[in-house]
Amino acid sequence: MAARKVHYASGPMKPITLLVVSKPNQSCLRLLEKLPAETRIVVGNQVDMFRDAAPEATVLMNLMLPAALLREVWMMCPNLMWVHSFSAGVENSLFPELIESGVPLTNGKGVFSRSLAEFAFCGMLYFDKKVALMNQQKSEGRWVNIDEVWELHGKTLGIVSYGSIGQACAHLAKAFGMRVLALRRRPGMSQGDPLVDQVYGPGGLKEMLSASDFVAVCSPNAPGTRGLLGAAELAAMKPSAVLINVGRGPVIDEAALVEVLREKRIRGAVLDVFDKEPLPEGHPFWELDNVLLSPHSADHTPGWTDNAMEFFIENFERFRTGEPLENIVDKRVGY
Repeated sequence: MAARKVHYASGPMKPITLLVVSKPNQSCLRLLEKLPAETRIVVGNQVDMFRDAAPEATVLMNLMLPAALLREVWMMCPNLMWVHSFSAGVENSLFPELIESGVPLTNGKGVFSRSLAEFAFCGMLYFDKKVALMNQQKSEGRWVNIDEVWELHGKTLGIVSYGSIGQACAHLAKAFGMRVLALRRRPGMSQGDPLVDQVYGPGGLKEMLSASDFVAVCSPNAPGTRGLLGAAELAAMKPSAVLINVGRGPVIDEAALVEVLREKRIRGAVLDVFDKEPLPEGHPFWELDNVLLSPHSADHTPGWTDNAMEFFIENFERFRTGEPLENIVDKRVGY
């Protein structure tokens, strides 16, 4: 298929046909009623459900279904001008034909950042305030003084991938009086950022890890991020450090992480994402006492899907009136 070129209107467009690749029972779909009345909306989770509308479709949204299905729908749509990923991660919305085309891809970046940052700090406090020990003593009916609980104040937080989630973590870190180190692909973008005490480029990962008491991994699953933290990087961490992953599971070498946790070479881990989800029965993470585990639901706050749909609706109005779209993804980089 030849690469598609996109021409943007300078004013209001003709009625738009929107295809939504989604399970039909998603409650947030009701919000699509806010779109202009003349908008043709087709929702489905099977290719055949889109055949009639596909030739006229100009907008395609993926509401968290596999990329293979999205690609099949894409191939039927010769006039698409915009594709949107409902989630912040775009691994389920990227495929070669879209990457090579001139059609922009946007995502839900920023919608979930605050709740994920709060979960990261829940994990830090879980370890520093010894919540697991408190719960154990409560369940056993034992009143035993805990000699030391720690403060986050004065500690150092290292942030791997300083995007919207990382920035939300930095805001909270400063409220706690922490020092913030940030690693990003283009470090110059954070020069002068009042939330960051030091910024590193990709070559500074080990140096940042060795200086951090907590490490928040906020990286997407994109080319170049798989296995970003492997055995060598985990070995650079302090024995007292806690690793937090609110990005994507494959960013951390899971086997290497299990090994360092078993051997207590770091204090612990706080994990919301994993290589395989749901986490398989018998996986070591279920049994390790130095792991706080969330079933990839740390951002499932009341109305979280509504918030993501509201962002799409706002972006739809920009598209409809010829204004620049927000959250345009660099398709080759993957975020």
